[in-house]
Amino acid sequence: MCLKSVRRRASRTTAVGALAVAACATLMTGSAGAIVNGTESTAHYPFMATIPESAPSQGLYDGTCGASLIDPQWVLTAAHCVQGDGLELEGTVRIGSSHRKSGGTVRNIDRTFVHPGYVNGAGSAANKDDIALVRLDRPVTEKPIRIAERTARPGTPTRILGFGTTLDTELRFAERLQELNTRRGAATECAPGYADRTRLCTISRVPQAMACFGDSGGPQLQKGRHGRWELVGTTSGPGAPGVACSAGPGLYSNVPAYADWIRKTLKHHRA
Repeated sequence: MCLKSVRRRASRTTAVGALAVAACATLMTGSAGAIVNGTESTAHYPFMATIPESAPSQGLYDGTCGASLIDPQWVLTAAHCVQGDGLELEGTVRIGSSHRKSGGTVRNIDRTFVHPGYVNGAGSAANKDDIALVRLDRPVTEKPIRIAERTARPGTPTRILGFGTTLDTELRFAERLQELNTRRGAATECAPGYADRTRLCTISRVPQAMACFGDSGGPQLQKGRHGRWELVGTTSGPGAPGVACSAGPGLYSNVPAYADWIRKTLKHHRA
């Protein structure tokens, strides 16, 4: 799942193909058919957001991170999408579009808030507290997604969304929003030490498919009581070291576990 960033991988190789072979420990600034072997979205997701980014000093001029609108003026994403060496946010967020570079509503980034416990797990370790909030310069009219009260038990169907690369071996970003049906995995289905109370192991329900470069920060959804999608996770990285994106599993920050931090941050930093 190598999302953590296309930007960092790009700085360490002259061949795009080497990106896929590199340990996906930096999962999802980007992601996978765009989600490797995903399919074009079958529904409208008004809360889906993208944060354009680039790292020209590292030879990367196109890329994205996903995010979820959780309040008319706030989106939730991965910490590694907004904080890192060589990272240059373009200063805008696009909300509510099924296209990566057009449609929806565009707002400027007013301020970012990274979880104080965030640790970049570059290499063979998982990211810790890989979650961040982005305050927009003004509210939007799109409907935010509700954060789930709790994560469902292992085996529960979920869905992931993203505009990341659709191939393990190339930085070919999707222009149309991609989705992939997944399930919550047991902690033992990810590598030892990866999944825990704050990190969800995620398993594809489709062979050879998972998030990849460019999907980082994007949503993992589960159905709530009334059959409506709720936000349960944000794309963080691979669920095991040294695997190609499509080989899975994936690792997602457990959003309900951060509900208190999210609530306090929004309360104390309203524009």
